[in-house]
Amino acid sequence: MDSQTALGSANQPHQQASSISHTADEVYQLAQTQGFALLDEAIDAQRLKDMLQDEQCGALATFEGWVRNHNNDSRVTSLTYYGYEKLAINQGKLIVEEAKRLFDIQNAVAIHRIGALEIGDMAVWVGVSSKHRYPAFDACKWILDTIKADIPVWKQEYYQDQSSKWLSNNG
Repeated sequence: MDSQTALGSANQPHQQASSISHTADEVYQLAQTQGFALLDEAIDAQRLKDMLQDEQCGALATFEGWVRNHNNDSRVTSLTYYGYEKLAINQGKLIVEEAKRLFDIQNAVAIHRIGALEIGDMAVWVGVSSKHRYPAFDACKWILDTIKADIPVWKQEYYQDQSSKWLSNNG
């Protein structure tokens, strides 16, 4: 086996972790039915928000997480998110189900990006609908914090000085 073939084989799992096995339409359907999905292209916040429309609800709380240009004292130029898709979807579904048990909410949806992102790109979106505002706010924060702690997603940040660093999703 030549070095190019060996390199290609070694990078294959790594490359698959930064892309998904579904089309964008399938991902949004998965998010609607399971409550959570990973996506390897720009997040359509309006499409997600539309999923949460409910005449019984008087509140919608959302959160958008964006790629920022720094982490502590380091200038970030871009980053790449990697994820374990099947496990992430299963854990995400459990997180949304638990949120529905813990908070008086009607529905919740979340999507996390994987792949290469630039400064300003949306990396995560969480939305919660409920009859009243406080459960929506509380559940939205809880879902985001739990996703960041429990979903198998990692990021590699790239810095202005050409270095990079691997971080957990909550790092």
